[in-house]
Amino acid sequence: MKGTYLGEFEEVVLLAVAIRAGDAYGAAVVNEIEQQMNRSVNLGAVHSALNRLQEKGLVRSEMGGISAERGGRRKRLYTVTNAGRRALEEVRELRSQMWEAIPKTAWS
Repeated sequence: MKGTYLGEFEEVVLLAVAIRAGDAYGAAVVNEIEQQMNRSVNLGAVHSALNRLQEKGLVRSEMGGISAERGGRRKRLYTVTNAGRRALEEVRELRSQMWEAIPKTAWS
């Protein structure tokens, strides 16, 4: 397993996988990010991030069922692993600590 450092885009993709809870495949992750962040993202970039997250052990994937709407092709579905959940919690805690560390005078 690679290191668990999360870049910003990997964090966003991992959050989108968590939000989709069981129905996270490439196009759905793209749609989730675009809806949540009002940010356009490239499907290829999402697939690359999902591959990196899987190599790090932060997500796992399995093939879904055959779908007529996809011409008989199957979707690769992603879920967040326990390590992925812990990584997200650590990032959230770190960001909260950093926000709390900003002196009130910094905003004047």
